[in-house]
Amino acid sequence: MEMQQTIPEPRTSGVRSVAADRIIAVRLHAEDAITMAGLSHCLGQFSRFAVSDSQANTEPDVFVVAVKNVDAATLKLLDALAPRGTGRFILVVDRSWQVDVYAAVEKGVRSVLFRSNFSTAVIARTISSVAEGEGSFPSKLQGALMQQVQLVQQEVLAPRGLTSSAFSDREIDVLRYLSEGLDLDEISKKMRYSERTIKNILYSAMKHHNFHNRTQAVSHAIRAGLI
Repeated sequence: MEMQQTIPEPRTSGVRSVAADRIIAVRLHAEDAITMAGLSHCLGQFSRFAVSDSQANTEPDVFVVAVKNVDAATLKLLDALAPRGTGRFILVVDRSWQVDVYAAVEKGVRSVLFRSNFSTAVIARTISSVAEGEGSFPSKLQGALMQQVQLVQQEVLAPRGLTSSAFSDREIDVLRYLSEGLDLDEISKKMRYSERTIKNILYSAMKHHNFHNRTQAVSHAIRAGLI
């Protein structure tokens, strides 16, 4: 499986990159001591990375987990490594992928490297990109993930009037009309709901997303590209 090569280069000796002064804490996990030593050696070549102790109380910026196969046991392992559910994982996979890609993403997997594509440069670039909030998957896994996202939208969200943004279609319509300068009475006529219903829709959106006022809600919807 091919790897995407769109992630930025890390800082090495004499080379600067975005946020180059920030040390990235990395925690390693491998099923055998030889793989663990190999990963430690790779990261030791980059001054930007600090390998975090597995017993440390603070969660690292990135977990690098090397496994033979990705299966149900792997997902349980990720839960154990980051019990708060906030870990960002890079999986280094020796053989096969046997789980739902969407489920892996929900567990915090942000990048997957197969051993056939592994190198010191690739793992360094991948750690840097994941630490900065990015991610990358082999093309076949990307395709499977997109199919699953589409399936969730069509069979789970759409029948309930929801979108992947966590706003309902009605909430988006109300925010769109507010952004156009309409008041609640005008919106109720446009949408053919009572003004009280419009107020309830707006209140629900604001409460669910912790918005303090209408302006904040509309601004968020604009930035997210919803309206």
